[in-house]
Amino acid sequence: MLYFVTSSRNKFLEAKEILKMPLKQISLDLPEIQAIEVDEISRFKAKLAYEKVKKPCLVEDTGLYIRALNGFPGALAKWVEKTIGWGKFADLLKDLKDRRAYAKCVVCYYDGKKYCFGKGKVSGSISPKPRGVNNFGWDCIFIPKGFRKTWAEMSVTEKNQISHRKKAFEGLIK
Repeated sequence: MLYFVTSSRNKFLEAKEILKMPLKQISLDLPEIQAIEVDEISRFKAKLAYEKVKKPCLVEDTGLYIRALNGFPGALAKWVEKTIGWGKFADLLKDLKDRRAYAKCVVCYYDGKKYCFGKGKVSGSISPKPRGVNNFGWDCIFIPKGFRKTWAEMSVTEKNQISHRKKAFEGLIK
């Protein structure tokens, strides 16, 4: 059994569909260090998760990196959502000419001795306003490259075929 430590039911369900293997969610809201890069945060969370669970476990962290904002919000996307939400965030970006962005996910497995990482990145752009109701988080403003719709306008299955999370889990498995 693989233990995935996350307080997000949506992340767990995506991971379960992507991995297609037995996966158990351990719902812990782990503290996060303040950093822009998800790499640092996933390593930190994996060690904390192992200390709390006392079993090898898996964690992940994601970020939305907007080129014209020098990578902001990055891993701080969760705080943008909690404070102003994606509608107001999109409003703040209304005059942004360069709307290029990328989604990044880092999955980390830690067994108390060794860290294993999987990383995934998807290029795209920021929608002028939130669109769609499927999926979660900033999916409503992220349009993956080669598509006209946001991840929130896609089904979970469609998103999972191209997502940063899928690429990260595939990288971990390799």
